Amino acid sequence: MSLVLDSVTKTVGAQTHIADVSLALERGSLNVLLGATLAGKTSLMRLMAGLDAPTQGRVLVNGNDVTGWPVQRRSVAMVYQQFINYPSFSVYENIASPLRVAGLPRHEIDVRVREAAKLLKLEPYLDRRPLTLSGGQQQRTAIARALVKRADLVLLDEPLANLDYKLREELREELPRVFAASGAIFVYATTEPSEALLLGGNTATLFEGRVTQFGPTPQVYRHPSDITTARVFSDPPLNTLGIRKERGAVSLSTGGDVRAAGILAAVPDGTYTLGFRAHHLALDPPQGEAIPIAAAVSVAEIAGSESFVHLDAGHHRFVALVPGVKRLEPGAPVTAFVDLRHVFLFDGSGRLAAADAAQRAA
Repeated sequence: MSLVLDSVTKTVGAQTHIADVSLALERGSLNVLLGATLAGKTSLMRLMAGLDAPTQGRVLVNGNDVTGWPVQRRSVAMVYQQFINYPSFSVYENIASPLRVAGLPRHEIDVRVREAAKLLKLEPYLDRRPLTLSGGQQQRTAIARALVKRADLVLLDEPLANLDYKLREELREELPRVFAASGAIFVYATTEPSEALLLGGNTATLFEGRVTQFGPTPQVYRHPSDITTARVFSDPPLNTLGIRKERGAVSLSTGGDVRAAGILAAVPDGTYTLGFRAHHLALDPPQGEAIPIAAAVSVAEIAGSESFVHLDAGHHRFVALVPGVKRLEPGAPVTAFVDLRHVFLFDGSGRLAAADAAQRAA
């Protein structure tokens, strides 16, 4: 199966929920929709499923125009953020329920249920009721019920968002294996860049109803085509610094001038925005070329073996992710260093002007 969205737009009254989106998804692929809340992820999934019809554009399945076809005529399964199971049914009956509705023979239902249960490690729980299970086991049950239908398109709308950290990590590790074994087109919505990176596959970054970039997940992360994509795919938020290059010198929006080095030496004179992620802002000088920034500590947050250090530099706020436990007092003066081996340079329109070759391995 192939699924193509051809210049799809969805408006409701004066509001545009999806704006001119074109995507091509192939059988056996895992496709992540990454964006903040209200970016358009669920709206896009509803168009893919046939729960809503586009205002403009077409939806094609295997080259056939299915625009406006209801969900009942499509081979679709969907799992929502809030896992939904029938509390009075056993896990077995929950998984079997869509097959019983479809009228499949008892033997085939049993084979499919047990296959799905094995895939999702639910075999020991088939006779139990959902409310006796952990949150992760309940979500596995909901996913198994979607998989057992053997739908060509499986949509997962932030399916791990309501689980605790340990359960999320457990399912994140298992889901790529489940997806690979199924052969369906999977579309997985998330607000978390780290989740997109863990799942792999392809990623479409969404902002205000538009897909800003689509491609293999590592490529989109390492080579964002514009500053919007880089911001969507950065957590903590992308650090940005305004610069102006002129005759070998670079003026910083935080104040002061530095020599044009590294990536800055290779671009024409002009005004740019430098983008860099938190783990490429250091409190110790890196080995390569760097831009020093005088700043003051706002707050330091210890995160296990690393620390998030929030910095104020004039009207700028930066976040550095540094190794070790940093106990820095608010207001303490520090010098932060922007590692020029790992930066993005965006032009005045926000398009990627240049990225250092080393960024490809970031």
